[in-house]
Amino acid sequence: MKASNTLTLLSAALLLSACGGEGDNTQARGPDPKLPEQQSSLLPSMKIAEPTPWGNEKPKVPDGYSVTAIATDLAIPRQTLVLPNGDILVAEGRGGSAAKLKPKDVIASVIKAQGNTKVKSGNRITLLRDADGDGTYELKTVFADNLNAPYGLAFADGKLYVANQDALVRFDYTDGQTKASGAPVKVTDLPAQINHHWTKSLAVSDDGRHLYVGIGSNSNITERGMEVEIDRAMVWQVDATTGAHRPYATGLRNPTALTIQPDSGQLWTVVNERDELGPDLVPDYLTSVREGAFYGWPYSYWGQNVDPRAQPQNPAKVAAAIKPDYSLGSHVAALGVDFSIPAMGEQFAEGVFVGEHGSWNRDNPVGYKVIFVPFSHGKPAGQPIDFATGFRGDDGKTRGRPVGVTVDPKGALIIADDLANTIWRVTRNQ
Repeated sequence: MKASNTLTLLSAALLLSACGGEGDNTQARGPDPKLPEQQSSLLPSMKIAEPTPWGNEKPKVPDGYSVTAIATDLAIPRQTLVLPNGDILVAEGRGGSAAKLKPKDVIASVIKAQGNTKVKSGNRITLLRDADGDGTYELKTVFADNLNAPYGLAFADGKLYVANQDALVRFDYTDGQTKASGAPVKVTDLPAQINHHWTKSLAVSDDGRHLYVGIGSNSNITERGMEVEIDRAMVWQVDATTGAHRPYATGLRNPTALTIQPDSGQLWTVVNERDELGPDLVPDYLTSVREGAFYGWPYSYWGQNVDPRAQPQNPAKVAAAIKPDYSLGSHVAALGVDFSIPAMGEQFAEGVFVGEHGSWNRDNPVGYKVIFVPFSHGKPAGQPIDFATGFRGDDGKTRGRPVGVTVDPKGALIIADDLANTIWRVTRNQ
């Protein structure tokens, strides 16, 4: 398409972004969402997340809780990890190299870029330490650098594992160390061609024997062909010692964060679903990850709801697709998940915190907050509860965008904000 036509479409998209639209109350959440009819259009609705500094403001948290910025001026913080001694590691970086296939891809990239930080990718891991336990992290130092868009973090048996966009690596770790003692050792290569979805999420089993890596698709809905989707849209199980890996669960379009449920050892994930079926389709979701299960992508969504864009159709795969456990709402872009503990307070004692990075393809944006999904008897139960809000203000301006969420055993929630390049810490008031 000629440049003039592309510019015309871009102008139309920007006009659309200025219009009001559907409200948050159109979103279906919970274990049994009522899904609307599919919609299609030349361009999806788009809304620029206009950034503005926090200034003297902070995220809003529930009564009885306080929030503090414990680290600022980072280089795109994504996920965090609390080490056994209480130190916090922060993975910083930006990856991806996917070419734009259509004019709408160019337009979408422009819209998205308006709502992202302009800071250069850190490609590093930063360590934060509060030596005296007063809530002030007086040490901020680079633990490891020259990495390749690190994202997922996990620790077990004296080993620190890092999921770069192209490889799973490990560092030997000694309690109290503030800098990696050497170069990382590769555990296994990870799919890195194109990297439409570049983030590689990570969790480790309770016994430290297996690592789980979430690998997103190389497209929205197979527009690049199925050949580039080999080993993608799935969770790998990796032998921590040998690096041998196998598909653990498939049909997960973009499993952006993984966590292990306490006591049961069950693996859970949050997944970013497909776009361009309307502002209220398809819901991003929270789900347990069942070994050998197929979750639908690209052929269907939320069980057997067929996506006609996936060609050729595959009725057998559709029939095998299972429903996720819990809808988070469409386009909220969940990028973080972690199980809570009783120290977080009675209302938040059992369930998961979810970091919602926020939409770009709805007239009325959704997400831009951290929610709590209550659990009962090991499963999600009830409506989500807003826990940290204000990232997108009533003025329509965006001060921050939550990514990873990590529950500190001391009784705090650690939130990575990749727009403000800040780490927030939420605690109960004493």
